[in-house]
Amino acid sequence: MLKYFTLGIEEEYMVMDPVTRELRSHEQKIVEHAHKVIKDKVKAEFHQAVVEVGTQICANIDEAREDVTLLRKTIAQIAGDLDFSMGAAGTHPFSKWEKQLITDHPRYFEIVNEMQDAARSNLIFGLHVHVGMENREMALHIANSARYFLPHIFALSTNSPFWEGRNTGFKSFRTKVFDKFPRTGIPDYFASIEEYDNYIKLLVKTNCIDNAKKIWWDIRVHPFFDTVEFRICDVPLTVDETCTIAALFQSVCAKIYKLRMQNLNFIIYNRALVNENKWRASRYGLDGNLIDFGKEMEVNTRALIYELLDFVDDVVDDIGCRHYVDRTRVILEEGTGADKQLRVYEESQDLGAVADFIAGQFLHNT
Repeated sequence: MLKYFTLGIEEEYMVMDPVTRELRSHEQKIVEHAHKVIKDKVKAEFHQAVVEVGTQICANIDEAREDVTLLRKTIAQIAGDLDFSMGAAGTHPFSKWEKQLITDHPRYFEIVNEMQDAARSNLIFGLHVHVGMENREMALHIANSARYFLPHIFALSTNSPFWEGRNTGFKSFRTKVFDKFPRTGIPDYFASIEEYDNYIKLLVKTNCIDNAKKIWWDIRVHPFFDTVEFRICDVPLTVDETCTIAALFQSVCAKIYKLRMQNLNFIIYNRALVNENKWRASRYGLDGNLIDFGKEMEVNTRALIYELLDFVDDVVDDIGCRHYVDRTRVILEEGTGADKQLRVYEESQDLGAVADFIAGQFLHNT
């Protein structure tokens, strides 16, 4: 089983001024310097105050942790030398999107031309986890079933309570910002890979998109790699939290695969129902209730996540990620990045202190 569920992790980081704590354009200097060390694992993003990194294809979660740690340390060292600080959270606590510069690249200008302020205001930072698949048919089967668990794992990752200097009341406001884009959110169920491919072809034929990378759903069968790509989560504060989230996605894939090999399946729920749980997770994080659609009742989110841990328990040793899946309990006890940011603000009443906290967590326990 282990050979299929490789991991690739992409993280988007914020670049800050260490004195004002505002987001600050690095004029691609961090990317230029980092490229000499970590090659194509680093790239520019839409806004000039953002850096994106991606690991190699990792055989297991331990390799992924080693690579994410290397990437964070490399970027932090270069940023420090250039008089910047780095942080990982779904939104910056107070910087305004209206003041941010757009990276000089034809692709980004094309996006602005098409989507106007929906694109300019998309000042958010996400985590993408790729899980390797046997083939595209299996990838679609797993993506269809895994949709049910997206709100549960998303709740664990919530890390964006503030937006432009306001406490939004949400644990993840990043997803509210991203909702303005087309082709986002929980995808529909597709009965076959042919149906999915025909959907893509129709969008290309009708000039909705030029390729399938402009489908930004919370989960997708990747258009070019044999992976299922999970895109729903805020980027976590720490490497440990990132690896816990990645291990959970990997475990859900392995469990659904195991059920399929036993001629079993998880119940498929429609998009509208899963969206109800996604909204609750973005609003309340771990502190609300999600809907158990099998029991047709509200259940405490933490209790459902404990049920998820039981659900994947028989595969986590096979794929070597039990030590990170078990760390889910630490998040359940200590709270998510959003909970930690809110505690800092409650104690200090200072969003600058929140930005300092985010920066201080970037290399925590590495």
